[in-house]
Amino acid sequence: MKRVERMKPLFLIVVYLVAVTLPLILSLWVGGPPRQFHQELASGLGILAFSMILMEFILSGRFKAISNGIGMDVTMRFHQIMARTALVLALLHPLLYQGTPSGGPRPWDPTRQLTITTDFSDLSTGIAAYLLLAGLVVMAIGRTQLGYRYETWRLLHGLGALLIAVLLLHHTVYAGRYGSQPAMTWVWLVMTGLAVGSLLAVYLVVPLLQKARPWRVSSVVQLTPKQWEVTVEPDGHRGLNYKAGQFAWLNVGKSPFSMNENPFSICSAPAAGPRVAFMIKELGDFTRTIGQIKAETVAYLDGPYGNLTVDGRAEPGVALIAGGVGLAPLLGILRQMRLTGDPRKVTLIYGNRLVDQIAYREELGEEDVVYVLSEPPEGWHGETGFVDAALIDRVFSENEFSEWVFVMCGPAIMMDIVEAHLIKRGTPSHRILSERFNYD
Repeated sequence: MKRVERMKPLFLIVVYLVAVTLPLILSLWVGGPPRQFHQELASGLGILAFSMILMEFILSGRFKAISNGIGMDVTMRFHQIMARTALVLALLHPLLYQGTPSGGPRPWDPTRQLTITTDFSDLSTGIAAYLLLAGLVVMAIGRTQLGYRYETWRLLHGLGALLIAVLLLHHTVYAGRYGSQPAMTWVWLVMTGLAVGSLLAVYLVVPLLQKARPWRVSSVVQLTPKQWEVTVEPDGHRGLNYKAGQFAWLNVGKSPFSMNENPFSICSAPAAGPRVAFMIKELGDFTRTIGQIKAETVAYLDGPYGNLTVDGRAEPGVALIAGGVGLAPLLGILRQMRLTGDPRKVTLIYGNRLVDQIAYREELGEEDVVYVLSEPPEGWHGETGFVDAALIDRVFSENEFSEWVFVMCGPAIMMDIVEAHLIKRGTPSHRILSERFNYD
């Protein structure tokens, strides 16, 4: 079973490579009159860019077979890297056509070996997609700096991607040397259809399914000055089949077709019953209104997602390393282990800035829990400073570094430091689990 799980990322990578290169391979098979190398390279880069853009829809489509196999954070990071790569290929694509005649009939090129098209309408869709793609990538990279709402960004991102796909389909089929071939036209139509279908699944099919499985808010509890626990219960259905440590997209008080849904880690344990709880920190427009949510408010869940779980693992111990609200998924794991009488040893490191930011302290207790404060009050007897390499060395033994599974969630800088140190201490990479939701 463990070997199958380790092979899954490799299998998904192979599937991705096959899907991305299929149009390029077919274009070689379709063939055509020979051209200069830089023109063939230009076509090849354009074909790769288009197929990569279409695969972006699948990577961002919340397919559990992908995200739960390798982690949603890895999926989204790969999505970002491939989008930027596709942009680079797309930018190079027209530049390599320099020297190719255009702008009118070419008596010296009756077979169009050199001229791809002289119709500006066919070229204009490519130009428009070219500019839109650059704008979409810049908006995604600078979303935080630009300061617009997440819901606005999500809507613009989805509509922009859809428009790019349609524009590129037209440009490829009508202006492309290979795309105009019947076999290639069908390939592009099918791939574009699948890409658009995945987008429609997220925005139409999933909301329809959610509408048939509503939830109700059962409680909203303030944990710390800026952290809340929101608990929902199924309304007329069995609930969510999830594993401790996973997350779901939560929509409270809005239509299931609304853009107002956000991903939150589940802090409850499956063994506790059908109610699902989320630990949420006030950060954005929605989270600042958590305290105003009334009991019995209708809610919708889309999930579960993620692979930050220790279910089915054979390691003798579990190390949980949390920073701030990153405690949420680790609390779910700890609760599940306690409720099921899991015999594995467990140690939790929980870092915060101030003492009043510590959530669930009474429930967590003091045994096998290491509290860390970067700004401790007078009389504080716990660890001080940050969750860093020195602290990790004080808490864990040599055997634990090599034998335990380490699960972490928190600020990116904390996870970078801890992951690097664990690798340095000899912890195998498959025993280091983490999830991130902030990228550059």
